[in-house]
Amino acid sequence: MRQTTMPYLTSAFIVPTSLEGAQALASEAEPTVLVAEDDEDVRALIEFSLEAAGYHVITTGDGVSALSLAMQHRPQLILLDVVMPGLSGLDICYELRAKPRTTDIPVLMLSGRDAAGDIDLGMTLGANYYMTKPFRPQELVNRVQRMLADRTW
Repeated sequence: MRQTTMPYLTSAFIVPTSLEGAQALASEAEPTVLVAEDDEDVRALIEFSLEAAGYHVITTGDGVSALSLAMQHRPQLILLDVVMPGLSGLDICYELRAKPRTTDIPVLMLSGRDAAGDIDLGMTLGANYYMTKPFRPQELVNRVQRMLADRTW
């Protein structure tokens, strides 16, 4: 009789026997991306695209919860919209860089603001990359993959 709390091997795959085991395996296998975007449709498109590419995605629609989730989960990458309720993506990026727990997490800014000054401000405040809207979902996924794989921005 096998224990119900231990994973076991079947055909070279580890099969979790509990919800906690499944969550632990998922978090080890899939990089986590925090997506902070106030537009529900855009947020859903980003979430769908990243999950289809194999990422674990945490989403939020406001800046205050984005900062809290970043501190709590410490994702491998954070994608921030610039204009959001509560705190802006720029404010969040600044705060992330000021905290030792989150200073090294790559940040991708995604914004409809495409003026050179807006892009420069985002990069100055600590964004590793700045993409403008509208965007192609595959281009976003490719950028996330490159940022995580190479740690180059």
